[in-house]
Amino acid sequence: MHCLDVANTETGKIWQRKPVPSSDDGLLVTISHNTGGSAFTTQNRLVRFVHIAWDPNGERLLAGDHFGNIYCFDTVKNRYDLLQRTGSACTALAFGLRRRTEYLVAMSDNSLKCFDTDTKELVSMMKGHESAIHSVSVHGSGRYALTTSNDISLLWELDTFTRKRKLNVRENVGILKVFFLPLSNVIMTCFKDDSIFAWEADTLQCKYQLPLPADTKPMYKAFATSRDGRYLVGGGKSQFLHVWTLDSKKLLRIIQLPDKVRIVKSLQFLPNKFDGGTSQIVGVLCQDGIERYINIHSCKLVFDIGDSTENRITQSRISSNGKYISAIHDNGSINMYSVPALTAELNRPPPPLVKIMNNDSDRKSRDDSGSTRSSARSGASAGSCRGSIRSRKTNTSTRDEILAEGVDKTRLMAILKGYGEFPAKYRMFIWRNLLKLPENHEAFSSLVDKGLHSSYSRIYEQYPIKSRKLLRVLQRFKLCDIYSQIPET
Repeated sequence: MHCLDVANTETGKIWQRKPVPSSDDGLLVTISHNTGGSAFTTQNRLVRFVHIAWDPNGERLLAGDHFGNIYCFDTVKNRYDLLQRTGSACTALAFGLRRRTEYLVAMSDNSLKCFDTDTKELVSMMKGHESAIHSVSVHGSGRYALTTSNDISLLWELDTFTRKRKLNVRENVGILKVFFLPLSNVIMTCFKDDSIFAWEADTLQCKYQLPLPADTKPMYKAFATSRDGRYLVGGGKSQFLHVWTLDSKKLLRIIQLPDKVRIVKSLQFLPNKFDGGTSQIVGVLCQDGIERYINIHSCKLVFDIGDSTENRITQSRISSNGKYISAIHDNGSINMYSVPALTAELNRPPPPLVKIMNNDSDRKSRDDSGSTRSSARSGASAGSCRGSIRSRKTNTSTRDEILAEGVDKTRLMAILKGYGEFPAKYRMFIWRNLLKLPENHEAFSSLVDKGLHSSYSRIYEQYPIKSRKLLRVLQRFKLCDIYSQIPET
């Protein structure tokens, strides 16, 4: 585990060497801000971080402290920078604008400001709220943003930084949460009376209302949607999670949390690059400071982070690529966890379904008979002895060809040469054992961690791709391809 102190510095490295997650909890780095002692005391003062946000690529982390300093931690470039000194604490942060270098900061004076990470300058300031903004939701296109306070919610157009619509409610019913659904043009709203509505963003016409459990008052406080927008999870001042399927607009199931859980503070889905957006694991941050990650289908605990005594979590965010979990703890520091390390046990391939029976009694009888015959033919020539030694070596190498799972490579090669393919019924099982696929994260990560090969450092000159994202994908694929062909020494 590495500790980083950003005090008295405006830029620097996050890690001094290759980060290795802790074997206990997958912790990669602890980020803190300790100020020096004053003239009256020699003790350091810890400046607390209050809000964090990841960019859409899951590579850069924004963090704001209660002095109004905004930091950017780039995990790819291994660098952090002090972006702004706003002078007052922020109340919310958001990345994901159409211009990727811009980000939104909700200030304590009820205003919304847009800054640029490259120029470190103020782009625009928007006003309209009469109370503090507690949440900011950016549309998937990056052109619109929803800001919510206790009384109203405003829809902003980020190309011109102008207010597009104002969402009012009745005075006796306050707004709890307003956010965009992923991959759609739908706005979800939850009010303090626990009613949940879906609205068309362009016309603000009501599309549907979600049903609530009968004879219960959930008192919602947090919501989360899967990346494909098919599932909605809600929780509040109870030990129950409500899971809706938005395809049929029905309540799918209710998950009961442990008895010591009384309040659900926040919810967020854990992305997985191999699930196609159908996220199944949701992170539940509770009042005891522990964030539990639960499978919404099997209702089983996958892993948890935090401690209810010394390491309580107050806020957490998951990177969009599913590699990191950043969490603010009650002492004001930020812990960054490695998701692959936390889910190593989950991604382990299942045991094989077919086992080969080893008949030890037959082997023992053959060995005994062979030793008797060899003692009877003690005067055999040296050439025959050498021949028997070669035969034993051949048998040993043949046994080495058999995988631990019980699949014989020699027999599989004969089938492949004879038929040109494996049987369709057992094809998935065979390739899963041979290549350790799918979800062989360790092999893929080991190739990616080797870095960009020198042969493809200037691949953009040969293939001028406008999209940087596609160029990174191409570079990553080619380096995996070339490293997989280089024999390990």
